[in-house]
Parts: sequence; C-alpha cells; structure tokens
Amino acid sequence: MLDTIFFDVGNTLRVVVEDKEFSAAAEAEIMRLVKTTESHEVFFEKLEANWKKYRKGVKQSLLDAGEMELWSQHLLPEYDKELICANAGRLTRLWRDHDGRRVARPDVKSTLEELDHRGYTMGIIANTVTETEIPDWMFEDKVARFFKTVILSSKVRLRKPDPAIYHLACRAIGKPEENCAYVGDNPIRDVQGTRDAGFGMMIRIDEPDTIKKEPQEITLKPDHTITKISDLLDIFPPLK
Repeated sequence: MLDTIFFDVGNTLRVVVEDKEFSAAAEAEIMRLVKTTESHEVFFEKLEANWKKYRKGVKQSLLDAGEMELWSQHLLPEYDKELICANAGRLTRLWRDHDGRRVARPDVKSTLEELDHRGYTMGIIANTVTETEIPDWMFEDKVARFFKTVILSSKVRLRKPDPAIYHLACRAIGKPEENCAYVGDNPIRDVQGTRDAGFGMMIRIDEPDTIKKEPQEITLKPDHTITKISDLLDIFPPLK
C-alpha cells in the first residue's frame, strides 16, 4: 500500500524566477566576501568553470561535498582557506541566488495540506549544495510540519540516483520502499534512482527548464507524469 510520498524540491516543489537585480546583488556580495581583486568577468568565468568541473565529478561519483569542502577545495581553491571556510554557508546561498529567486509553485502548500489530511506520510530527498536553503524555505512558507524527514545530499554526501540515499530516507521515515512514491522533475536520475531503490511508484512533474538542461537521451518512464503539484490529488486518494 502506498502511504508515503517523498518529494524532490528544485524544479519540483520550487522553481527559479529570473530577477536580474537580485542576481546582481548576490554576485556582488560573493565578490565582497571573498575579497577578490579580479574583475567580475574573470572571477565568474573561473567560478563557473570550477562549478561545471565539480558537477561533472559528482555526477560520476554520486558523492556530494559539504559547503566548506565545496568552496575551499573545488570552487575557490586558490583563495584564503580560512576566509572561504568561514563564509562557506553564505557563499553557497549567494551562489544559488545568482541564478534568480526560488519560489514555491502556487499549489504546493494547499496540496501538502490535503495529502496530510488524507493520511500520507511525507518527506524530502533532494540533491542540493546548500545545507540551509530547504530548511529555511520550509520554515518561511510554513510547510515544515508536513515533512517527517528531510534528506539532503549536502548533508549525507550520497546523491541521487544512488539508491542508497532513497534507502536512507526510508529508514529515517520508518517505511519500506514498496510503500513509497517519489515525486521529482528529472526524467533520468529521479526515475532511475526511484526504480533502483525499489519504490512503489515514480511520478515526474513535467518541467521544461529541466528537460532543456538534460543532455542525455530520455528512455526511462515514470508511472505518472503531472504538470502541477495538485495533480497528485488525482493519484493519491484518502487512506482508510
């Protein structure tokens, strides 16, 4: 019986909204915190190159770095290590902000409320570089009470599609894999990880931004494809 639902967050429960002024302010603050003497163009060209190299590596190893390791060893290894480590948490948030504002889809809270009312246990399994962004959002949007466990790759090092991160989440929430469904946006790693972990159901939310950035051929199929979070209410009836 499916009685547990795990969610991805990025491009699933929340999406990025372009805001050039917001992004520019984040970039300026990154440069100030690390006390760089390089130009904006040179600094961010190097930072983007290091980020792409890091991302390529972790997609192969399926092991994420913590924030201090991320910045001191991968993104800005030539900068003062003590300074970088002291500001690693803030730098990670600002690095995320330089893409734009992240906001919840409009039907997220009402859908979570209804699924909770229907008796479902819920949790989060997400690949993320920041250790605080998702907990802060949960508190700010008053949705923390709906999630029994939150598993973040930046905290546990494991990352999707490694089935180990799904197994860890099931142990944390106290449910067998066959009782669990996963809701995510990535048509490759979210589907593969869920299948390999033995989850009872995989639901993909159709997010054009995700598809646009996915270079691999999409061959895996979810059990359901939805276009908005509230579509889950058609899939998960009230539990007895």
